[in-house]
Amino acid sequence: MKHGKKYLDAAKAYDKSVLYDLSDAVAQVKKNAVAKFDETIEAHIRTGCDGRHADQQIRGAVVLPHGTGKTVRVLVFAKGEKADEATAAGADYVGAEDLMTKIQGGWFDFDVIVATPDMMGLVGRIGRVLGPKGLMPNPKAGTVTMDVTKAINDIKAGKVEYRLDKANIIHVTIGKASFTEEQLSDNFQALMSAIIKARPSTVKGSYLKNVTIAPTMGPGVRLNPSKLQAE
Repeated sequence: MKHGKKYLDAAKAYDKSVLYDLSDAVAQVKKNAVAKFDETIEAHIRTGCDGRHADQQIRGAVVLPHGTGKTVRVLVFAKGEKADEATAAGADYVGAEDLMTKIQGGWFDFDVIVATPDMMGLVGRIGRVLGPKGLMPNPKAGTVTMDVTKAINDIKAGKVEYRLDKANIIHVTIGKASFTEEQLSDNFQALMSAIIKARPSTVKGSYLKNVTIAPTMGPGVRLNPSKLQAE
């Protein structure tokens, strides 16, 4: 993969072999964000899990104290009083069969789906479309619930979902380059606390193998996994 001059210059400005403490890593990753737009900062966590085993899967959600810096569009599958409640709570789209038909037609102008449990039979009919995009509601992520008001409020406040990908890595947004170092550190610590608590009991050996934070267009900065687990 070829990188541009700004990326290469940023990469030369620090030692990529060093495992940084959190405060130093955050300061460096902000320096690495040299694009003309407000870059997203992501955490990439390589785990010692084997996602092929059901008892080593990791999936959950956490509300970042300072949000993600992104306006999140929430779609809610609900009927009757719950649909009214979702609208009142600030959902961007609320419906049932009508929304399912739109999604089947290729419409995806939303970021997160919340569904009441009674609607999951309907949502399941478009599971093959939603699943690959990571949009399928899930009880562990708090997106299948009767408390639609809390779900919407949490998502709008900066709730992010974390889950293992096929390479046993977790990728999660922790903010924007315009965030202060303190805001990015707080968000990262909230995420890591949740992921460390979610460690499956069946995982042997090292749980956090590699932890990196990186801006959209710039090089990543590696953190010390042992120190993170100790903290």
